[in-house]
Amino acid sequence: MRWSEIDQQDCSVARSLSVVGDRWTMLVLREAFMRIRRFEDFQARTGAPRPVLADRLRILVDNGVLERRLYSQRPDRFEYRLTEKGRDLYPVVVSLLRWGDRWMSGPPGPPVELRHKACGHVMLPELACPDCGEWVEARDVEAAVTR
Repeated sequence: MRWSEIDQQDCSVARSLSVVGDRWTMLVLREAFMRIRRFEDFQARTGAPRPVLADRLRILVDNGVLERRLYSQRPDRFEYRLTEKGRDLYPVVVSLLRWGDRWMSGPPGPPVELRHKACGHVMLPELACPDCGEWVEARDVEAAVTR
């Protein structure tokens, strides 16, 4: 199977990867969650080449993850904002952040801390069961095939 056909698999992971499955896209999403909105700022913060960044932004807009909003005319200038669909990717980005903090940050430690706005405390994201509230890991969950 070719990478361009990954969205045709009967698998939610594969279909998700067809939209967000490359490094530039994930870096664009990282910046969108840091409230970066303009093309030049995305480019400066990610280091993506202009054509690559334009392509990734187009794909995210075409798939409803970001929306373009006009913020200036003459010439028309647009900013990119997360949609509800895009905001639903927050746990994915935060999970990658946590994994990277644990396994990739090196001796200086993590470069970013997440603080809960309501209480001000530094937080580490955890995956919890929505019914009982217990923290879960891979060994605590089983996947049941539904079709």
